[in-house]
Amino acid sequence: MVKHLVYRLENYRVLLSDPIFWVSMYNTFFYVVIGVPLVIMCSLGAALLLNYGSTKLFRFFRVIYYMPAITNIIAIAVIWGFLYNVSYGLFNQILSFLNAGPIPWLEDPTIAKLSLILLAVWKGIGINMLIYLAALQSIPKDYYEAATIDGASRIQQFFKITFPLLGFATFFITVTTLIGWLQFFEEPFVMTEGGPLDGTISIALFIYQAGFSYSNFGYAAAASFVLFLVIILATLIQFKLRKKQGDL
Repeated sequence: MVKHLVYRLENYRVLLSDPIFWVSMYNTFFYVVIGVPLVIMCSLGAALLLNYGSTKLFRFFRVIYYMPAITNIIAIAVIWGFLYNVSYGLFNQILSFLNAGPIPWLEDPTIAKLSLILLAVWKGIGINMLIYLAALQSIPKDYYEAATIDGASRIQQFFKITFPLLGFATFFITVTTLIGWLQFFEEPFVMTEGGPLDGTISIALFIYQAGFSYSNFGYAAAASFVLFLVIILATLIQFKLRKKQGDL
């Protein structure tokens, strides 16, 4: 019993002294800090645009925006892999038409992280957009009619009526999106396998590699528990902030 306890504690000691673990933590927070706000803002922007249109064209765009959320990540990775290709990828072809040099989308550690964020944001807009769209359509029209009579502009109506009434939807999307990005796994696993130079490895990918690539399940379990604590802490902070906003 004592030996098992010592072995488990040793896993944590080795984990905290592992430079790859800290790189994976840094990369994960990099993904979260940039990706989560982008997903929220893009989802809200798409929902606002679609909410103002009622024609069949706007309904078609709702389907288009939602399709990435239900598309298999392998198929998405293959397509985006071609788009990111340095030699013949569409993105670099567009840059060449603009007389700009090619960008190593998946070859440079920092650019590769940003490239994966772009892919994940595009994939994550659909579900959150539908949540925002449902919340927007539940706001009574009387509020906007009264504000228009009082002379409020569209911008004033957004910040005084729309945005405050989207508070619960924003809170829900923030919590779920934050938890999802802390477990960022599929994109680096399929697109880069954590490279180049461990520049895109996330904590979830680090756990997978430790457990299934190197068969070090105790070490992977220790890293999993650290990730669990980070998710719990981030969620509690979100609920605390939400409670403070509700008390104001």
